[in-house]
Amino acid sequence: MENKVQSHDGVDSKSDTPNSDVAAMEYGSMEVLGPEDEKKLVRKIDMHLMPILIVSYGLQYLDKTSLAYSAILGLQEDLHLVGQQYSWTSSVFYIGYLVASYPISLGFVKFPLGKYLSVLIFLWGIVLTLHAVSSNYASLMVLRTLLGVFESAISPGFSLITGMWYTPTEHVSRHSFWFAGNASASIIGSMIAYGLLHYQGSLSQWKVLFLLFGLITVAWSVVAWFYLPDSPLTAKFLTPAEREFVALRPQKYQKTTQTKKWDRDQFIEALKDPKAWWFFFFSFVICVPNGGTTSFNTLIIKGFGYDKFETILMGLPAAGFQLLTVFLAAVFTSNVRKSRLIALVFIFLMAIAGILMVKLLPDAERLARLAGFWLVMAVSPAFPLMLSLASSNIAGFTKKSTVMAMIFLGYCAGNLSGPQFFKATEAPNYHTAYTTILVCFAITIVLVIVFRLFLSWENGRRDKEQGVNINPEDVRHVDLDSDEGLLQVDETDIQNKNFRYIL
Repeated sequence: MENKVQSHDGVDSKSDTPNSDVAAMEYGSMEVLGPEDEKKLVRKIDMHLMPILIVSYGLQYLDKTSLAYSAILGLQEDLHLVGQQYSWTSSVFYIGYLVASYPISLGFVKFPLGKYLSVLIFLWGIVLTLHAVSSNYASLMVLRTLLGVFESAISPGFSLITGMWYTPTEHVSRHSFWFAGNASASIIGSMIAYGLLHYQGSLSQWKVLFLLFGLITVAWSVVAWFYLPDSPLTAKFLTPAEREFVALRPQKYQKTTQTKKWDRDQFIEALKDPKAWWFFFFSFVICVPNGGTTSFNTLIIKGFGYDKFETILMGLPAAGFQLLTVFLAAVFTSNVRKSRLIALVFIFLMAIAGILMVKLLPDAERLARLAGFWLVMAVSPAFPLMLSLASSNIAGFTKKSTVMAMIFLGYCAGNLSGPQFFKATEAPNYHTAYTTILVCFAITIVLVIVFRLFLSWENGRRDKEQGVNINPEDVRHVDLDSDEGLLQVDETDIQNKNFRYIL
């Protein structure tokens, strides 16, 4: 039986492989995995990997936003925070994140990825627990800085994991799935904070919050140590043949192999690549609004005229709406080709409508302004979409690690800047912050349109240069016999002439 497979360069070739649609369980007895068997294998990966990623990412978001909940639970009063001090306790987290981003990214190359991330989860859990013994502004600033240092590996690390285990067409859905931990954790965090408002014990409510979130994170790090694999080739839940298939699936598209050697040429290429700088600037611009709304969301909602109990409850629909938009964006981009950048435009148009409602509607229209704020918070699918674009369009392990570090440098700079636009003197209506958010959303739309035009031009240039049209979203099947050598190849998207960019 003659079966069609993809050759190394993505162009169809033929291989005489009998019974290639039957997946055997012993290494060496299968060469080509049939579509149904490949789907079963991907589901097996999803069932093992995604729960670990979504819980870990949810805890990261919960721990990071614990400051916003603590503001409602009495932290500002107990630590005597005045003026812009609360804003700085938010911003300093991203200073730690910023300083650590590049050094932390070196660990992706030097250490086993799963174990490395598990240790960092443990360390940030310890630091968060210690928040409960903060006695003044200075001690809180030190702890927030350390929290930023240890959390700086999670998002880029998870994006690298997604790129190692999944093909480019699967990147959006998987990035969105673990990123949905944000919204899920926000719902859980709101309910926990609401419950703590009724707590009347001797320990301050905000201290109980930090103890609870911190100890849960420490316990989860032990789970991650044993169940988060370092790479497909060492995954215990896969058979030997499955490991090689899983490792080769993304290789058919990107030829990016996890390596323990830092490639200087790939690092320099990343710094010269305009795409890398686009990701940096885009990350910065979208994170200026994120930095402020994440830390001030409870204070913004309270400023609409709600008491502290209502404020916590009103955060629940916002989290639910975030979860819905992440899901809808994943479904849309997974089923409509060349749609990731188009989806980003729609997301930011929706967010612009929301911030205009918050900024321009009179104070008496508090429900309408609240709905507008929910639209602003629902911009969250933009981040997994950006990460999926980077994961799909940047190849070479060192280059990809470098670009991820650049993305999170922009992320830090944006999130650090964002809270500073929320001026204490303008509370509860933060007009400067709302104007800044509006400008950032408008800039992102321009950046997205320019990037789509650039990638389309580059794909067309490569097609014309080679005299062949290659669709980056075509399905490419692995042949163990002919593709095994790809596991030794680590090429960048510029070095690989058959590479095409996903839009």
